Amino acid sequence: MVHQQSSRPRLSPSGDTEDIVALLAPRLAHFAGVARTEHVTRAAQEMNVPQSTLSRALVRLEEDLGVDLFVRRGRTLALTVAGRTFLGSVERALAEVERAADEVRADADPATGKVAFGFLHTMGAETVPGLLHAFRADHPRVRFSLVQNYGEAMLERLRAGELDLCLTSPVPDAPDLVARRLDEQKLRLVVPADHSLAGRRRIRLAEAADEIFVTLEPGYGLRRITDALCKEAGFRPRVAFEGEEAETLRGLVAAGLGVALLPPPAVPRPGVVELTVTAPRAAREIGVAWLAGRTDTPPVAAFKRFLLSRRGSLLPS
Repeated sequence: MVHQQSSRPRLSPSGDTEDIVALLAPRLAHFAGVARTEHVTRAAQEMNVPQSTLSRALVRLEEDLGVDLFVRRGRTLALTVAGRTFLGSVERALAEVERAADEVRADADPATGKVAFGFLHTMGAETVPGLLHAFRADHPRVRFSLVQNYGEAMLERLRAGELDLCLTSPVPDAPDLVARRLDEQKLRLVVPADHSLAGRRRIRLAEAADEIFVTLEPGYGLRRITDALCKEAGFRPRVAFEGEEAETLRGLVAAGLGVALLPPPAVPRPGVVELTVTAPRAAREIGVAWLAGRTDTPPVAAFKRFLLSRRGSLLPS
């Protein structure tokens, strides 16, 4: 394409990649349209843009790249060698953008969209499957991307935009998050079936001050709650084993390796006895959290309303 040399600076080959992309991206579709028709007027009509706008976009694109992409042949244009090389990459890039746009539109569809939902490991066996079953009774085609993790890890994924909603404990209090308390789950002192305390039904936590504990690793919400309850009961737990999952801790207790403060299991486990803690009050709050200021897609909004409607009845009875 023949044009006068512009005084505008060309992009340096060593220029910042983000600057290059921001400058070129709006002109790529214009370039591809003209390359397809080999005619500025025809391309302008097909793309519903003024011919002058299209012509200026092509001139600036060539100036920014520092190469000629077209040669003029009468009223038509033909791609140069550089133009053909550039076109292949542009078409792949535009196709990828179109695919991505289709994907995000599909994820936001009210009937068939997707919800990225995180929850604690302890809620995966019974609570979350029951919630999803109940929600899909009215939204049968909504899809879910499910993530199980400990609370702090899920909150970081919320902040990173990788999750829409998460069920967590303790209920977070942070300026960049919105959280709502949904339910409360009692914790029990789990002891081996042959333990001297196994014949009891209730216990004050202070009575376990001399026991060896198995707990979740530091950073887990349940570990923080365990440490806080033991401190309130007047002692610091002696921890022999730290794990990442509550049912693994139950297995350690069944093997006689310690005692643990845990939520009720989905299915009773042989080899352990679960004692009600009478003092201090042993419970954890379960809440739903999301990123403040984020606009929900229709499926996310629907699932959020559903979770909030389960306040006080989130957990299986």
